[in-house]
Amino acid sequence: MKVLSVNAGSSSLKFQVYEMPEEKVLLKGLFERIGLDGSYTIRYNDEKVKKDLPLHDHEDAVKLLIDELFNYHIIESLDEIKGIGHRVVQGGDKYNHSVIVTDEVVQDIEDLIPLAPVHNGAHVLGIRAFQKLVPNATSIVVFDNAFHATMEEEQYLYPVPYEWYQNFGVRKYGFHGTSHKYIAHRISEIFGRNDLKIINCHIGNGGSLCAIQNGKCIDTSMGFTPAAGIMMGTRAGDIDTSFVPFVMEHTGKTAAQIVDDLNKKSGLLGISGISGDFRDVLTEIEKGNERAILARNMYINRIVDYIARYYVELEGCDVLCFTAGVGENNAEIRAMILNKLSVLGFKLDAEANKVNGQEQKISADDSSFMAYVIPTDEELMIARETYSFID
Repeated sequence: MKVLSVNAGSSSLKFQVYEMPEEKVLLKGLFERIGLDGSYTIRYNDEKVKKDLPLHDHEDAVKLLIDELFNYHIIESLDEIKGIGHRVVQGGDKYNHSVIVTDEVVQDIEDLIPLAPVHNGAHVLGIRAFQKLVPNATSIVVFDNAFHATMEEEQYLYPVPYEWYQNFGVRKYGFHGTSHKYIAHRISEIFGRNDLKIINCHIGNGGSLCAIQNGKCIDTSMGFTPAAGIMMGTRAGDIDTSFVPFVMEHTGKTAAQIVDDLNKKSGLLGISGISGDFRDVLTEIEKGNERAILARNMYINRIVDYIARYYVELEGCDVLCFTAGVGENNAEIRAMILNKLSVLGFKLDAEANKVNGQEQKISADDSSFMAYVIPTDEELMIARETYSFID
């Protein structure tokens, strides 16, 4: 059975095609600069092909995707595509699980655009393009915040006027839920049990931590938007909101411009003055750049802060996991984070920690809790969710 995992952005469309239930990747790719000059990259087995051509809208991208499915003999008929799973960032507090696409669901996603203006509108474009061009496939929406729907009120509410929550939906929603859910499932597979206390660190250009108990989210670091939580590549994370009007007064910027700065010009980029990409920051650290060193240290401290918080909230920890770009590929950052946890009895296996992008236990055998590196696979999680509706 052919199943597609789709992640539509405002000017991009990322996809993977699976043979299910074998979970074999048949084709994957990325369409970029939609609405501009356009380009796309296709990966088939060990072959990588990149083409530059106009992509006026998401429908153009889907048409080309379908052409490539035929070109690579992935399908002989569109009816072979049984399911299409769409990642959607924001489902509000109405959706705590994946659902089949209906007109009502699409309208709800549109209505939530104010809570995710960069993402939800693009998701709707992707959903509608596939509905038009692959009408017989069952379309599923996998909400990125659904995994966090198990949080209790004391975790997801903010200490602000309660009417803001009642009238405007102001609360913590959390994000990266598809990744956190995948990691929870994978750890459960490794240990053959689901009654574990897990702290998952999804740290890349964006980043969030999640406290997981018995396979369910107890708390997470991102909030009303993805801007909250730890320091990230270009996002500030948690801040004192009082300095927003202060900076507005001194710079003449609008609130929207300040929010843009907090999302796109802060974090590692803002402190280092170099880049939001950790690889660039580390290169400068090797040269002795003091601001790069400061940015790294701040980044580590804020991750450790959340780990310590969740350790207490969970009343202990069985497994601490690192995933996503930085978490999977940067042994030095993992070591610096984990060495700060020695007060909790953690012991690192320095040799095992040299792993890069592979699943590996990195804690010593006599550590008080275990640590793992586990590559995330959000696309596979979406395919699994989609397959569960059509199996």
